[in-house]
Amino acid sequence: MAEVTKSTRVQQSVVVKRKKLSTKSNLQGWLFASPWIIGLSVFFAFPLIASIYFSFTTYSILKPGEFVGFQNYQDLFKDDLFWKSIYNTIYFTIFFVPLSIIFGVGLAMMLNMKIKGMAIYRTIFFLPTLVPHVALAVLWMWLLNPGFGLVNGMLDMIGLQGPNWLGSEIWSKPSLILMSLWGIGQAVIIYLAGLGDIPEELYEAAEVDGASWWQKTRHVTLPLLTPVIFFNLVMGAIGAFQQFTLPYTMTQGQGTPANSLTFYVMHLYDNAFKFFQMGYASAMAWILFVIIMALTTVIFMTSNRWVHYQGK
Repeated sequence: MAEVTKSTRVQQSVVVKRKKLSTKSNLQGWLFASPWIIGLSVFFAFPLIASIYFSFTTYSILKPGEFVGFQNYQDLFKDDLFWKSIYNTIYFTIFFVPLSIIFGVGLAMMLNMKIKGMAIYRTIFFLPTLVPHVALAVLWMWLLNPGFGLVNGMLDMIGLQGPNWLGSEIWSKPSLILMSLWGIGQAVIIYLAGLGDIPEELYEAAEVDGASWWQKTRHVTLPLLTPVIFFNLVMGAIGAFQQFTLPYTMTQGQGTPANSLTFYVMHLYDNAFKFFQMGYASAMAWILFVIIMALTTVIFMTSNRWVHYQGK
């Protein structure tokens, strides 16, 4: 009986020690994570929650706002520039995202070829992503200048008259799409990683069956690359709806010509930091959040039909 009691005490002592060690380990973990948790709470969670409240007020940074209910949202739908900025943003997204996928996959397939000096070519295509967007905007403003720009100069050499790229309401958004496509090197790197993950045995089996290059691309490469395409589609759509730096730099925040380069985030920025209508801008931010969430949800819901994973 005494031995049983002693054994029980030993077990209880071991359990207590384990609990103390577990508690100490948890405290150390929370301690190390505390800088990130505090930063997340102060610089993200609190502003996020505060912006919900501000969207229902006339808060302007300079003075406390008054609660106005859904007035900011009602005013937004009467704002012509609001609808113009949505149109510009959707236009850019519809054309840029598919083109970035097509050119990205095509470049990745070419850069995946086993030829001498491929590392140099990969570096060249990745370099534009390292250029700051402000410098990129200034560079392309020179290239697309209608008077002495390199692009129109090359068109003149072959007998074509180049348009007024950034000064025309018709050509301004296509010009921005062209600039943005110049910096898809990061997406190309991700596609290359996806191509490297496709087993060579599948290509060898296709060759044995007499498959052509196009048949191998269509039935092997593209289906197994769809998870990477899916990722870049989601990230590209989110990034396109937040387009800001390039058009803001090129137009000095004016969105010229005729507001054809006034994008949604630019209009939001102007209301928040130019006109100090922080409540109005908060309402715009939450509408943007809802749009992006809805678009992302649709992409995820349709992914089961076209995204294929190895082994499934």
